[in-house]
Amino acid sequence: METPRESKLTRRDFLAGLGASAAGLALARHAFAEKLEASRLNVLYITADDLGADSVGVFGCKIPGISPNLDALAAEGMRFERAHVTVAVCQPCRSVWMTGRYPHRNGAVGFQPINRDVPTLSETLSKSDYFNGIMAKVGHLAPREKFAWDVVVEADDLNQGRDPALWYTHVKDFLKEARASGKPFFLMANSQDPHRPWPGSEAETQTRKNKNFPTASRHYKPEEIEVPGFLPDVPEVRTELAQYYSAVHRCDESVGQVLRALKEEGLEDNTIVFFQSDNGASFPTAKSCVYNHSTRTPLIVRWPGKVKAGSVNREDFVSGIDMMPTILDAAGVPQVDGVDGRSFLPLLRSEKQSGRERVITVYHETSANNEYPMRCVRNGRFAYIFNDWADGRTVYRAEPLGGISFKGMQSAAEKDPKLAERVKFIQYRASEEFYDMEADPNELGNLIADPTHKATIEKMRAELLEWMVAVKDPLLDAFKKQIG
Repeated sequence: METPRESKLTRRDFLAGLGASAAGLALARHAFAEKLEASRLNVLYITADDLGADSVGVFGCKIPGISPNLDALAAEGMRFERAHVTVAVCQPCRSVWMTGRYPHRNGAVGFQPINRDVPTLSETLSKSDYFNGIMAKVGHLAPREKFAWDVVVEADDLNQGRDPALWYTHVKDFLKEARASGKPFFLMANSQDPHRPWPGSEAETQTRKNKNFPTASRHYKPEEIEVPGFLPDVPEVRTELAQYYSAVHRCDESVGQVLRALKEEGLEDNTIVFFQSDNGASFPTAKSCVYNHSTRTPLIVRWPGKVKAGSVNREDFVSGIDMMPTILDAAGVPQVDGVDGRSFLPLLRSEKQSGRERVITVYHETSANNEYPMRCVRNGRFAYIFNDWADGRTVYRAEPLGGISFKGMQSAAEKDPKLAERVKFIQYRASEEFYDMEADPNELGNLIADPTHKATIEKMRAELLEWMVAVKDPLLDAFKKQIG
């Protein structure tokens, strides 16, 4: 198949058909640049910050009108029901996207820079003459010089990465610069919604004292939202969910403005658009864990003329480590050595691809450098989790437990023994967890001691062990000791 980088036109052939006058040469350069631009694929990579997959309408959210722009994008492309990030926390996740390597193999197991000898996606595209830009979340890809950005727009210039109108303006400006360069572009547009602080929260009020913050066009009320099954329906949870969904809606508006700018610049037809989130919502057991609602990401890909509009992939697992090789493959840029992921371009063509029956996800440490090593192997029905930190004494502490939701759960647990048991489990976990997603889609009942599933558990332990050996996982010895 001819790739977007292939073109029968050469600069010499084009110039030969024109006069040698200064005006003719200028016209030749302009026309050649336009022809070259049209012959190579542009890449627009839009990301959200802390957006749970099931918070998007087309992925199952039942709140009316929550995400019209993302729903429309999915109607024009392909959505993946089994897409997962590799690690469900911001900087490590994004480092995986941009290197195609697991955290312990790129150096950013937490909020550290990647190793300098690891090639990055934008660096590789730059070497193939791409014009690269990043907007917001700039410091989460480090060191900066490894990412070869031609244009950098900081979050402050986008009203903390959350102002839809500013997104439109800056994306328009970038696209004009890219056109003037005569190069195809790669733009990573990182909405900082729906990360905390959320609209209407006390934390947002405090933040406004030191920073500008955009308002939300829609403020949801606690009674308007639906509580997801992995959370208890207590007042504090409903309050924060309403605030969170107000930020989700604003995130969707920002995405709409980014796509509007692309369309107005006439670049829709020759641009592949990726959208996904870096982890689940900042609620207990979502962000900074390895549960389904932690790592499942609302991946949408639109590629006019290549990806069937309105298509849905429900069967294949794709992972954060697959993003770099897939983008390079689509752009016709040679792959780099040492990546752990592989291109899912065949899936975008609605073709079969073997080896997509499971996904491995990991977790290392929080932004405060508290270590909670976790590993998970997940297939279409079951999930097996290994928690190296869970010793019955260590207490799990992370950002998602810092809001009023977990405090409300603790308060309600004083009169609810079942909820008290759940609160304790969230804080201490177990060294091993096993879930049947068909019977328990919210992963609330740990079946690790259930003899009914003994054979499946042993099989998944063996799969995780095989992976650990293959990638030289630093938890290998601890896992061998755990399983005997």
